[in-house]
Amino acid sequence: MRGDPFAAQDLTCDAMLGGKTHIFQPREGYRAGTDPVLLAASVQARSGQSVLDLGCGGGVALCCLGARVAGLQLAGLELQPGYADLARRNLDHNGLTGTIWTGDVACPPADLRAQNFDHVIANPPYFETARGVVARDSGRGTGRAGEIPLDVWVATAAKRLRPRGYATFIQRIERLPELMAAMHGHLGSLELLPLLPRTGRPPRLFLIRGRKNGRAPFVCHTPRPIHPDTIRPEQPDNYTESFRNVMLLGKALDFATPQS
Repeated sequence: MRGDPFAAQDLTCDAMLGGKTHIFQPREGYRAGTDPVLLAASVQARSGQSVLDLGCGGGVALCCLGARVAGLQLAGLELQPGYADLARRNLDHNGLTGTIWTGDVACPPADLRAQNFDHVIANPPYFETARGVVARDSGRGTGRAGEIPLDVWVATAAKRLRPRGYATFIQRIERLPELMAAMHGHLGSLELLPLLPRTGRPPRLFLIRGRKNGRAPFVCHTPRPIHPDTIRPEQPDNYTESFRNVMLLGKALDFATPQS
């Protein structure tokens, strides 16, 4: 648990989305990978809509989403006070406005419980505390493993959604059954997008989206490879073309559009 704000010398400032956003991150502790970037890219938000990120960490997904879609009402909930402070700093550094609450997903602050959103997004800890590997940095450990069941994350998301609003999650493939069951109990119109490291490899991650009061049948979209089978000299970053557009150009990730 990170309680104190980070000192300036303990942070790096990293360009993301090809320089469209710049993120302060701890030199030691939880550092964002591709996951919050992909999560943000998958949200079909429009200008004027509101977005809540549960367990927002340092605000990476919110900053990436705000860089792609102007005029959003951004909000986040983060358990660790030090990371909640970092999320506020990152929003301000990128010229974005929003509200970051410090609190528990299982029992959000009262003023957050009084609000509803068009979109709720989340990148919950990938491991249960009993199963996860303990990290040397307590803040990073809290980001990697948690005690709150995925059903609680989904229930909180559903409660904070407006009617017909969308909840979008990214998670490890091992927890697909648990998350699918939770979303089926609280949301409808589920859409699943498995993410492959490369063509022919089993998925490691997945994105899943559900709609409050949705009635459409479940859809499993074609799995998408993030990296090409071979490194291309013209693309040394080692992404497939469409994921390169997401990671380096800040483009949207459409569940239904095939990736090359």
